[in-house]
This record gives sequence, structure tokens and C-alpha cells, in this order.
Amino acid sequence: MRENHYTLRQLNLMVREAIEMELPDEYWVEAELSECHERGGHCYMELTEKDKDTNTPIARASAKCWRQTWQLVRPHFERTTGQPLRAGLKVLLRVYAQFHEAYGFSWIVSDIDPTYTLGDMARKRQEIIRQLKEEGVFDLQRDLSIPTFVKRIAVISAPNAAGYGDFCRQLEDNEYGFRFEVTLFPAVMQGEQVEASIIAALNAIFATSAASAATSAVSAATTPVDSPTGSFDAVVIIRGGGATADLSGFNTLALAENVAQFPLPIITGIGHERDESILDMVSHTRVKTPTAAAVLLIDHLRRVLDRIEQAEASLSHLVSERISHHQQRVNTLATLIPTLVLRVLGDSRHRMELLESRLPVAIERRLTAQKHRIDSLALMLQSFDPQLLLSRGYSITLHQGRAVRDPQQLKPGDEIETRVEKGTIMSTVKK
Repeated sequence: MRENHYTLRQLNLMVREAIEMELPDEYWVEAELSECHERGGHCYMELTEKDKDTNTPIARASAKCWRQTWQLVRPHFERTTGQPLRAGLKVLLRVYAQFHEAYGFSWIVSDIDPTYTLGDMARKRQEIIRQLKEEGVFDLQRDLSIPTFVKRIAVISAPNAAGYGDFCRQLEDNEYGFRFEVTLFPAVMQGEQVEASIIAALNAIFATSAASAATSAVSAATTPVDSPTGSFDAVVIIRGGGATADLSGFNTLALAENVAQFPLPIITGIGHERDESILDMVSHTRVKTPTAAAVLLIDHLRRVLDRIEQAEASLSHLVSERISHHQQRVNTLATLIPTLVLRVLGDSRHRMELLESRLPVAIERRLTAQKHRIDSLALMLQSFDPQLLLSRGYSITLHQGRAVRDPQQLKPGDEIETRVEKGTIMSTVKK
């Protein structure tokens, strides 16, 4: 056996004494939390430092915040930063070294500066906003319009959340009797799974809408009647009943990109009033609470109903005016018709009287003209009378009752009749 050897406990006690002598003070240290969990009222952390260029860890250490200290620093941190201490945050811790012969080395946290974390969060937040704007997606939801008759609502929420129940009751009990179709897409609404869970719910909504649209397209091609598309009119992301400080999951780039580029208008009501998350910024409309989201949908339909009622009243008024105008015209015509009829009858009677006075003269004039024409025709007929020609010394030779105009018409032996003014001469042709 070698001399001057130590037991493990002896060696660890030597390390403990050395650390207590060499590192007697408290130190402020910058680090990133790779793990953070609470157990037995204490907080256990794993700290890391990463290379700025490669983002690979270059230092690691464990840290503990004992119950008595943790009960003081945790509420202050959450009130200041608006979220709990969690993995991924950069922190500024005041620590002192502690080595225990049985449990090894650890940094003991005596204080946490939340303003350091808040500044880092603000920097990351601004970086995400800048990237969204550079990608051209930051305002895409603003270009969408909530449908006029928005009734089919896809809701992303924790199934048992009080906010979801408040939202549904507000829609069901609206004073106007509007009926909404609400479909729940369950999601985790606090903690580290928020981002992945909401994105999965959005994908499910999109897939459901796409399948319904495809089915409707097939039905429209084979069925002449119109049928609803089965898709949703809007998406509502609501959160209620959870810790108001746990909003970190709503400030991620991946979630913001999915929401900003979603084809349906998205309304957020995630239950916080002081801060506006990046999710709120890229959504179509942001309200404070789930109940306010329901009120927004109800008020939208109420305004549509008001416009319909106003249009109905305007149309009714216009029709009444048109009817009144035409009724006045009818009444005016009704008063004018007797006068017009009397005037027409008077004009007709005058024309008849005038015609009656002119008729005898016209008849007499017409008879005179006809008599003159008859006399002229009689004179013309007299000029063609054969007897008149005979009285002038002319004669007419007839053969078989027809006038002989050419001697070649006759042959020897034919009997001919010659008429003169005083009588008739019968002859026989010799040659």
C-alpha cells in the first residue's frame, strides 16, 4: 500500500477548502439555459456558452437556486420578462461556487437580473420581425378579408381551457340568434410545445379545408345544385386559464411564418393585455381575450345584418317612391283623359261638320266632271259611227258579214254586199 494516499472524501474536502479559499465571492455570469426545471421547490439549471460563429457549446456547468432564494427571484423575473425561466433563454446570474464532497461542484444562484434577459428577448424579437418583413410575409394576413357571413370557425385551443369554454358560450348565447359552427383543433397553449403544437393544428385545418374543397369540386361537377364547400371561414387561436407569463411559445419565427402565410384570416385572443406577441402582430386581428374574439365575430355578423336591414329599408323606400310616382302619373292621366277625349271628340265632330258642308259641292263637282267626260266619250263614239261615214259618200263592202279590205279576199262567184247612205247593193264577183 502506497503511503500518503487519501480517501475520496478527504480529497473532495481538500477541493472544497481550495474552492472556498480561492473563490470566496459572488460573481455575475452570462450564460444560456440548456435545461431548467423545478423540483422540491428548488430550481435546477444547466448552463452553457456557445461559440458565436459556430453556435457549438464551448462551456458547460450546473447551477442550483435553493427554495428560499427561488421563491423570491422567480416572481420578479416573470413579472419583468413576461415569461418563466426556461431553456433557451440567456440569463445573467449572480452565483457563488460550492463544492460538496458527496454531490460535487455546482454554482449556487443567489440572484437573477431579468433586465438582461429582457434585453436579449427584445433583440431576438426585433430580429424575428425584421426577418418576417424581409421575407415579405409580415403583413400578408392584413390582405385577407373576413368573409361577410363568417360562421364556420376553426378554433385552436387547449380542449379543457376555460377560455375555450368562454368563447363557445359567448357564441352560443349571442342576443341576435346567430348560429356558428365551431370545430376544435386541440393544441398545447403553454410551455415548450406551443410552437410545434399550433403549427400542427394549422396544418390539420388546412388539410381539412383542402379535402372539403376537393370533395365539393367533385360534387359540383356531378350535381347541378349548389352545395357548401365545407371549408372554414376563419381561424381563432385562443388561450385562457393558463399562466399569463408563459408567452414565449408565441414569439417564434416558425410559428409567425406559418400564421402569416395561412390562407384564412386568423384572429388571436391569447389572454394577455400588457404585451403584444409576434403571433399577434402577424395575425389578421388581435383581441385581448377569447371572449373578445367571440364578440368580434358576433359584431361582424351584426354589422352585416345592419347593412342588410338598411339595404332592405332603402329598397323598400325606393320601391314606395317609384310606386307613388307612378300612382301620381296615373292620377294625372286619369284627370287628363276626359279632357283629351272631349277634345278629340270635339275635333272629330268639327271635322265631320266640315266634311258634311263640303260633301254636296264635292259631289256636284265630281258629277259635273264625270258628265263632261261622258259627253267627250259620246262625241268620240259619234266620230267612229259608220253611218256618219256613209252620209259623207263613203260605202262599205261586206262578204259574209265582214268588211272587205283586200280584193284578194274574194274569188269569182262570191256574193258581196255594198252599203251606201240610202241602202244596200247586192253583187256577184266576176273576176
